[in-house]
Amino acid sequence: MDTHAALNVLGWWQDAGVDMLVDEAPRNWLAEPRVPAVASVEAAHQPPAPATPDTMPAFRAWLEESDVLPDGSHKGRRIFPSGDVSSPLMIMVDMPEQGDADAGTLLSDDSGRLFDRMLAAIGRDRETIWLASLTLERPISGGIDAQRVEAIGAFAKHHVALVHPRRLLLMGQAASRAVLGLDLVAARGRLHVVNHGGVNMEVVATFAPRFLLRNPQRKADSWRDLRLLIEGME
Repeated sequence: MDTHAALNVLGWWQDAGVDMLVDEAPRNWLAEPRVPAVASVEAAHQPPAPATPDTMPAFRAWLEESDVLPDGSHKGRRIFPSGDVSSPLMIMVDMPEQGDADAGTLLSDDSGRLFDRMLAAIGRDRETIWLASLTLERPISGGIDAQRVEAIGAFAKHHVALVHPRRLLLMGQAASRAVLGLDLVAARGRLHVVNHGGVNMEVVATFAPRFLLRNPQRKADSWRDLRLLIEGME
């Protein structure tokens, strides 16, 4: 069979819906799949995943008392959200900074001082926002595991839905990916509307304070994001 004829045959099989190779041994494709006994035993003893609390007081207690949370944080090492939970503005960073565990608060270092100046520029301070992070504990690697992004995103969006702010500011690449599913470069410059659990969130994404410390030339871009954030909130 020449090459042209062979391609015609392959094309016919693709049109028929055959798009992968299978082994040559005969198989009953209609038979019920066989499940190994060991797998059945493991499944039978697998504990159900704990339900995420659906009220803010219960959620806050869960953050404090659960041994391990979906973000991978462990009891006794967490930096909890702070500020005014009833504020119309919620801000979410990616993770605690290196010195935050000792300080007991988010953004306790130079990035925090820049953050406070950014808040002052829009007429806010830490007492008039709700400040949280994707992960309540700083990962040992200093970065969020890509395999955890989906779980962390669901965890973060549930948190935001319970707070139900008018606007949410995401600071940094990891926060943008987890909540919006977009890289920061694609997310910036526009107002996003995200629905989670029947709750609509208006979301703006911008640079993390630590990034702005290393790249001060991007502060003007960040200021444009902040103006977008407060537009219509005055």
